[in-house]
Amino acid sequence: MLGQLQDPDLHLLRLFVTVVEAGGFSAAQGVCGLSQPTISQRMAQLEARLGYRLCSRGKSGFRLTEKGELLLEAARALLLSIEQFRQQANGVGGRLLGTVRVGMAENQDAAISLRLASAISRFREREESVQLELISAPPAELERLLLEQRLDYAISYFSGKQAAFDYQPLFEERQRLYCGKGHPLFALAQVTREQLLEADQVRHPYRFLQGGEPFQSRHSMAVAEQIESVLTFILSGRHIGYLPCHCAAGWEHQGHLRALDITLDFAVPFTLARHRAQTPGDAQRAFAQDVLAAFA
Repeated sequence: MLGQLQDPDLHLLRLFVTVVEAGGFSAAQGVCGLSQPTISQRMAQLEARLGYRLCSRGKSGFRLTEKGELLLEAARALLLSIEQFRQQANGVGGRLLGTVRVGMAENQDAAISLRLASAISRFREREESVQLELISAPPAELERLLLEQRLDYAISYFSGKQAAFDYQPLFEERQRLYCGKGHPLFALAQVTREQLLEADQVRHPYRFLQGGEPFQSRHSMAVAEQIESVLTFILSGRHIGYLPCHCAAGWEHQGHLRALDITLDFAVPFTLARHRAQTPGDAQRAFAQDVLAAFA
């Protein structure tokens, strides 16, 4: 009787199925590449392991016993299962699996969104079964999620002061100083630096902490981190502030915003950030490669 199934047993079972399908020991010689005595010897080994006869051979020809018939059915099922396992195991070896969690800054430029979309499209062309999770949030929230290791990557502007993060540059976003319709500076033909210094400017509690904005007025009674909030303050006609040029373009075209001094523009670097303590898996590395390629 077979106890624990071992590799030699599998070889014997494969030989048994081959002999049966060939129609006997003599016919199986060419298929197996073995001599008839060797086949006979190995079949005897299998019968000894099982404890019963599998076949009879004589003048009437090769014939399976009842137990041999049952074993043939079980052996075919076993070998089929092994082959299916082999195919699945090989398929998994080349397939990306799991979940990739990515945080993104809000209010992206349309051109940036298209590049990110192309990165996702490129990733989906890979051999993969990966769930992608995209989360939009302000930079401070993205940093928090990265620190808590609840994101694999984040795409945004960052203070750059987190030693725990690895940063890879992607693109730059141009920021410009604006005022809204109804503001005292809106209708002036020429705006002086002194007038800008006296204007009430929206302050950012997080943004651009590393280098600072190139212009800061002497007054601020408005604080906002998110772009929509900054825009609302500026549209009120009571505050000036920085906005991404792509976010302000439509409002400026409609006559609701005015750019004040383009010499005070500055660029904000956007990066692909991850926590150094997290070792990226194959799926995470592949997604990062596709994002970096989209912005190359």
